[in-house]
Amino acid sequence: MKNTKLFIAVGALAVALTIAFYRLSAADIQGDQARKFEYATIRWSGRDNTHVVRPSGEVEFVGLQLNKIAKPNRVDDKSFYMNIVVNALAKEGYEFAGMSNDDIVMKRPISR
Repeated sequence: MKNTKLFIAVGALAVALTIAFYRLSAADIQGDQARKFEYATIRWSGRDNTHVVRPSGEVEFVGLQLNKIAKPNRVDDKSFYMNIVVNALAKEGYEFAGMSNDDIVMKRPISR
């Protein structure tokens, strides 16, 4: 069971790194296209220290809000709480852009 989880985690990381590499190389080709989005990063640092790095560089700690949400028994903390934050950013117009072990990157079109 542990080997299966490890294999899935390594596979997900490999996919995320491949996507990140592709996006970095595609940014050179796309030029102005890359400037049409802004990005926010959700960083998992435990329930109390999880934070969102906004496009402006502002860091928003969301632990206080997460502590108010009752987690069902037998549910993984990280998966449950990161899902809550992803959905909160989706309500602000963000969509999934990529992920690593402890980060989820979200993007939204820049309104001009």
